[in-house]
Amino acid sequence: MNRPRVVTHAVASVDGRITLAPDVLLLYGDERWQAIAGSSDDVYERLKLTYKPQVFLEGSGSFVLSSTEPEPLPPVAGDPQSLYQDFLPDDVVHRPGHQGWFTAVDSRGRVRWFYKEFEGWEGWHLLVLVAHHTPPEYLAYLQRERIPYLVAGEKRVDLPAALEKLGSQLRVTCVVSTAGGKLNGALLRAGLIDEISIEFFPAVIGGPETPSLFDAPALKPDEWPTRLKLISAQIQAEGRVGLRYQVVSEHVS
Repeated sequence: MNRPRVVTHAVASVDGRITLAPDVLLLYGDERWQAIAGSSDDVYERLKLTYKPQVFLEGSGSFVLSSTEPEPLPPVAGDPQSLYQDFLPDDVVHRPGHQGWFTAVDSRGRVRWFYKEFEGWEGWHLLVLVAHHTPPEYLAYLQRERIPYLVAGEKRVDLPAALEKLGSQLRVTCVVSTAGGKLNGALLRAGLIDEISIEFFPAVIGGPETPSLFDAPALKPDEWPTRLKLISAQIQAEGRVGLRYQVVSEHVS
């Protein structure tokens, strides 16, 4: 499979927690997180300079809580089958000044988007990864809003297939996932991660259900941990430590 290079990056406490509690969104945490973890603006700029990605990847859980009921969408009139083709409008894909894609995995169609481009992210446009069981009302909504999407997988987004489509259809060569533990855990168990970048800040959060770096299913008896090779370790200001690891072995199944 010819897929893009995948790097995961996270800002975490020393015990590997990436939010303060299970019911706190990754991208919209409270003021306590901002106080101890700092702003993400400079982090994204460093990631752009270091990896030169064409995609920043997030899961739907970064935007909406699992307990949140999405706003209803109008029903689709007629045969919805045509909606399950990749939607890549030419005026968006080939727009002037294109820099990359702010990409979200949303097989259940839960996120309602208020922006297609974001302040401080000029040239970056929203793209959604969906599946063949994604509600047709959601796909019709994306088309009305001129939000591109790629269809990969049946009930859930097939991550290897989605990455391959990003490479073959949009010429993506590098993906940086700043997603939460569930999506990064899925990437880990699928053997799709090439590098892991973590910025630890000096605090301990705890909590048995608080999201962590890789909330993946437990290893089976015949599976091995993913081995890593240290690329760099950097002592930063205010007691922070930045680590970069190369993945040297994929999961064993």
